Amino acid sequence: MFTIEVRDHIMIAHSFRGPVFGPAQALHGATFVVDAAFIADALDANGIVIDIGLAHDALKAMLGPLNYRNLDEIPEFNGKNTTTEFLSKHIYDGLANAARAGELGRPGVELKALRITLSESHIARASYEAPLW
Repeated sequence: MFTIEVRDHIMIAHSFRGPVFGPAQALHGATFVVDAAFIADALDANGIVIDIGLAHDALKAMLGPLNYRNLDEIPEFNGKNTTTEFLSKHIYDGLANAARAGELGRPGVELKALRITLSESHIARASYEAPLW
C-alpha cells in the first residue's frame, strides 16, 4: 500500500470530566501536531496517492475551526471529553468526507483508508484509522 502524509498543528484549550483525568479536569491548554495519512492500494496515472497540496489544504480547513479555541465552548462538543483520541476521530470524519467526495485530486473510491495521528508531545500520541469504504 502507498501512503501520503501531511502535517499541521493546532493550539487548543479544554477540560475533561471524570476523576480518571485528575488535574486535567481543570481548563488547560494543549498543542497538537496533526498528521493525516491517506492510503491507497495503487498509485494513480500521475504516480501519486493524492494531490499533496489539496490534502494539506483540506487538513488546514478541518483544523481551522479548532485552532486557538476553547473546545469546551464549541456546541458540537457539548458534554464530550475532547480527548486526543476523540479529536483524532473528529478530524478523520471531516477528512474522510473530503476524500470520499474526490476533493483531493483523485476519485475517492480509489482511496483505501485514512489515519489521523495527534501528537501531544514527543512521548505521547493517539491515532484513529479506518477504511474509507
